[in-house]
Amino acid sequence: MIGRRESNASDIKAFLGKGSEFEGKLTFNQTVRIDGNFKGQIISTGTLIIGDDAVINAEIEVGTAVISGNIVGGITAREQLELHPPAKVSGTIKTPKLIIIEGAIFDGSCQMSNIEEETKEETKRPTLLSRVEAAG
Repeated sequence: MIGRRESNASDIKAFLGKGSEFEGKLTFNQTVRIDGNFKGQIISTGTLIIGDDAVINAEIEVGTAVISGNIVGGITAREQLELHPPAKVSGTIKTPKLIIIEGAIFDGSCQMSNIEEETKEETKRPTLLSRVEAAG
């Protein structure tokens, strides 16, 4: 597909399969794929892949996101955000690069300017992820 970033199975470091449910906080720094249900918070410098059948209710802050499932919540993608059908996203998007493939649905608000400047300012301040990495 145009714009779709394909990932090798070996690139994916964690996987929440269809029929699985998780509630809480997920932090990672590589590539994670979710095909199940997730509720909570996702924080990463890596890539988040949301499969067709996934149902997500979360605040998301990642490097890159490739979304084909259903998301309600805010998404900040510091590098790029891709929406592929049958994606349905309701909420706020912040990203410098947004790709919406025909058939994907986005209902909400989007901010694309000043994201890099905000990201630089945010990376100067300690984040939850940096504190977790420093502690462990």
